[in-house]
Amino acid sequence: TMSLHEHALSLFRGALDTVRPGPMLKRALKLQGGGCPQLLVKGQAFPVKRNLYLVGFGKAVLGMATAAEEILGDHLTRGIINVPLGIQESLQRAGMQEMLLKPHSKIQVIEGAKNNLPDAEALKGAVAIQELAEGLTADDLLLVLISGGGSALLPAPIPPILLEEKEKLTKMLASRGAAIQELNIVRKTLSVLKGGGLAQLAHPAQVVSLILSDVIGDPLDIIASGPTAPSSHSVQDCLQILTKYNLLHNLPKSVERVLSSSPTKPTAPESYSHVSNIILGSNTLALEEAKRQAEGLGYAALLLSAAVHGEVGCVATLYCQLIQLVCLGFTSLPAGPLSDELRGNLLQLAAELQIPGLDLEEFLQALQGLEPDRPVCILAGGESTVQLQGAGKGGRNQELALRVGLGLHKAQATGASSPQGRCEILFLSGGTDGQDGPTEAAGAFCSPGLVAEALQEGLDVEAFLRNNDSYTFFSQFQGGHHLLVTGLTGTNVMDIQAILIRAM
Repeated sequence: TMSLHEHALSLFRGALDTVRPGPMLKRALKLQGGGCPQLLVKGQAFPVKRNLYLVGFGKAVLGMATAAEEILGDHLTRGIINVPLGIQESLQRAGMQEMLLKPHSKIQVIEGAKNNLPDAEALKGAVAIQELAEGLTADDLLLVLISGGGSALLPAPIPPILLEEKEKLTKMLASRGAAIQELNIVRKTLSVLKGGGLAQLAHPAQVVSLILSDVIGDPLDIIASGPTAPSSHSVQDCLQILTKYNLLHNLPKSVERVLSSSPTKPTAPESYSHVSNIILGSNTLALEEAKRQAEGLGYAALLLSAAVHGEVGCVATLYCQLIQLVCLGFTSLPAGPLSDELRGNLLQLAAELQIPGLDLEEFLQALQGLEPDRPVCILAGGESTVQLQGAGKGGRNQELALRVGLGLHKAQATGASSPQGRCEILFLSGGTDGQDGPTEAAGAFCSPGLVAEALQEGLDVEAFLRNNDSYTFFSQFQGGHHLLVTGLTGTNVMDIQAILIRAM
């Protein structure tokens, strides 16, 4: 029989393949030629009356554009995409030819946003995209490709604001503790293309946006700052934020001018009747594919949530207690005080983490309803956060895996009647972009047994965690066999976790 390690790897790869830009686009996008050609997107038809144009921005857009050009062929008139600095060279080096445009492509590639920050190159690309959109007519169709990281690649402040002024204001807000949502509202208000600006400029052309989501809950107006979605915010919201952080009275003159002349109400949704926003790939889509594969391998598979977020220690505790509860189910002991305690702790943790859309009561009932001896696979996704304290090397996925392994080991060591003794357990956490922190790993596999073995060999697991040094731990131990290494994937739908449990 295959090991849990092999199963987990195969589930992760399956999930990833579903959201790889090329295959994903080819499943969703078709072109029907003939007398009146049509673009078919997930069953919706858009007539191609005259010219078809393409623009895009984000970390996964190069692969999306390559597949789109293959599908559109001669119907594509011209395209411009703005992608992260160095991505073509990275993909070339990784041998991922299928994500690179052909030599005589009609799509112009501009690389910018070094270290994911808006810069002069990104601005050049944004201006080129703006000019293309402004020149469109009612007979044209604009295909917009959007993925995470698109916000930094689309910086076009409303004149006379300079990019430096907008960046300085954003930094000041951040240093005063503004939340990411607040920063985005201010950025959108001062931008030409964000907050629906791109869609408005392209009017009266038909706009079709294909979106790969890297944001919890897939909110259209948040992904890449919503260039083709109606903004739910107005200038008032922006002014309120600037007032809250005491910045209203020392704004650059240019920002004051733009704010005083901006319309006070957001653009009405009916002004977006020429736009279709379609989510092609998301964390949920990847998890559903992993679930299908797990069932094919004989597991009873359950999806916990695609929106798990919060501090990595809390998230690890949530997973540890969930695993212990599943193991209790394998022991055929009557549900007793331990299971009540675990349930109580879990409900309290879930309330603290405020995971959107998670009904834990319902999930626990589904767990209870599983066949007694069937192996269990629990899948989840989202993005946890790590408060850096040490100077070690790691990433949030590797740290989460190591914390879960250690938590389970401790629970086993303290409880003489620990339910885990009868179970084989594996926990996997990985980033779908193939990069977890500044390491070449996407994440890691961990089990209580692995931690026990490391402790026997005299490794101080807690010291590695205190130093945020999970990568060093996994690469030293057992020859790095427990690191998840996928290489660059060219996609990004946040992180995926898989818990595999079977009776011994």
